[in-house]
Amino acid sequence: MDWLTIALLLLFGLLFVAAEVIFIPGTTIVGLVGLGLLIAGIWLGYRDLGTPLGHYMLLGSAVVVGVLVYVGLRPRNLNKMALTSVNNTSVHDIRRPDVPAGTVGRTLSALRPAGTALFAEARREVVTRGEFLAAGTPVRVLGIEQNRIVVEQA
Repeated sequence: MDWLTIALLLLFGLLFVAAEVIFIPGTTIVGLVGLGLLIAGIWLGYRDLGTPLGHYMLLGSAVVVGVLVYVGLRPRNLNKMALTSVNNTSVHDIRRPDVPAGTVGRTLSALRPAGTALFAEARREVVTRGEFLAAGTPVRVLGIEQNRIVVEQA
């Protein structure tokens, strides 16, 4: 094979490995294609150009790939891809209700048997055990059953 073909195989192999490590890490396919091109170029170099030049190509490719991996895995480069922000929000846990049993409030709408009630400053959807209550009626929380606040007339 021509030495130009071998040189192009090595060049494109190194470019693909550089693209994988530095520009688009995690795709794997680009890196594997680059590795395949490097292996083919080195093998053809050993076959067509002889052992001494094959050793030089192998050593040179190993050094360049080592430098690329070192540059690509520096913390500054990894921070571009890593999630570094912290999420300090919380989620309302249904196991700890914000309207405990015994809380007194008043209905904002008629409960037939479901509707809206106001507890302190919080509007909540509530249900009764079947009775109908008019709007403005004081109610007391009996408990929470299956994610529903169950109330009765206070």
